[in-house]
Amino acid sequence: MNLLKKQGFFNSITLYIGTGLGFFNLIILFQRSLTAEQIGFFGLMTSVSLLYTQFAALGFNSVITRYFPYFRSEDRKHQGFPTYVFKITSIGFLIVTAVYVFGKEFVIDFKGGNKGSSYYYQYYYLIIPVALFTFWYSLAETFARTTYHNILPSFLREVLLKVFTTIGVGLVYFQWLDYQDFVYWYVIANGVILLTLLAYLKKLDLLRFKAVEAPVKEKSSEILRYGLYSMLAGSSITMIQNIDTIMLKIYTSEEMVGYYFTLFAMALVINLPAKAFGITSYQIIADAWKTDDLKRINKVYSKTSLVQFMIGCLFLVGLIANWHNILIMLKKPEYADFYYVFIVVALGFLVDITGGLNGIIIIFSKKFKIMMPILLSAVALCALLNVIFIPMFGILGAALAYSITTLALNFTYWLYLLLKYGLQPFSFAFIKLIIIALAVLFIGIYLPVSDSFFLDVLFRSSLMAVIYLCAVYFLHISTDINEAINQVLNKLKSK
Repeated sequence: MNLLKKQGFFNSITLYIGTGLGFFNLIILFQRSLTAEQIGFFGLMTSVSLLYTQFAALGFNSVITRYFPYFRSEDRKHQGFPTYVFKITSIGFLIVTAVYVFGKEFVIDFKGGNKGSSYYYQYYYLIIPVALFTFWYSLAETFARTTYHNILPSFLREVLLKVFTTIGVGLVYFQWLDYQDFVYWYVIANGVILLTLLAYLKKLDLLRFKAVEAPVKEKSSEILRYGLYSMLAGSSITMIQNIDTIMLKIYTSEEMVGYYFTLFAMALVINLPAKAFGITSYQIIADAWKTDDLKRINKVYSKTSLVQFMIGCLFLVGLIANWHNILIMLKKPEYADFYYVFIVVALGFLVDITGGLNGIIIIFSKKFKIMMPILLSAVALCALLNVIFIPMFGILGAALAYSITTLALNFTYWLYLLLKYGLQPFSFAFIKLIIIALAVLFIGIYLPVSDSFFLDVLFRSSLMAVIYLCAVYFLHISTDINEAINQVLNKLKSK
């Protein structure tokens, strides 16, 4: 098993466990322990802290991935590059924090109304420590990823943080904590996973903070320019993924944000394959660009796009066919009115993962500057669509804005890579997968509903998965998937 497959496998396991915990937290515990408004603030806290972190990091997550290979050294000092990163990003965080603190009244009073009595107003300043911990964690995780030590960082973020959340909201359910205590608990949990990751990096002795040396200083202006473009690109992507939540808060209420956040998080399951492969693939793409190895880039691009689409389709049809069971788990009948919101967001995620590594390939290329006008245009489109659609359609409008923007953005990436580099991931296998997915969805929807919730979920999901995977295997959709299935079958035969 090569590095991409090995780490992709372990990261997939971590992500699926984390998603299971997240699903349990959001669909079971949150719905029974918190009000829609409280869930809405939790979603806002996540969205705002992510945007905060993107601007504060000044694009240095991408800077580390791109430039660390040039400065890497056996003495672990890396020519002072880690020190340089820490100094620059600390300045960025202080600037963003100053803007956030002094801009409180403007932010809270925007659109007026009764926003001053919201949870966001009450816990406004708690966003700062959450953003700080997220900010440092993302930088430390990027350093770990560049040296191919990404399994534990992924576990801490995807699993351990959610375990802490499970415990916290569980304590709220049993009335041992109130909501304010839970918010503080979540802040502390982010701090704990950060300290754990830092201790891990210290134990491995991957980084040593020493004086910045001449090679780093000489490239400083180039690094800062790249960081600026990366910040605008990264912040734009984060805005596209989170601006709908923020604008729902502006135009509606934290209650509507709570419903949308729940539906969005459920659909996020479809994004799992992209997260699993992306963690390792980013560094492989960056290394390939050092030698302009377009053949290697296109191979990774094509394989990840196909596998992500295949797994994403399975998740999508499974979620749609089990919608009646999802409503039972949510235990709030009002979610039945938001079925099409879920479908629209889920399709947006499927489109996004089908694009594969398109954006990453561009951002790590010499033509990375093209990303800025593309992404700024996408942000403008997303904001405009939210302004138009939310007043007209409510939270369905936010879903439409997100999915249309995602489609437009991925089409632009695909067209650019095709025309500029001749990179093209799509084949007839995608058409086969669409036909298989539709057939399996038809079967799943029209299966009789069992009186037992657990039996219905187990039978419906298992039957759909078996039919889907058998079709994928015998039609030879993906050599990687067939190899993985053959390995499992061979192990079973040998026992």
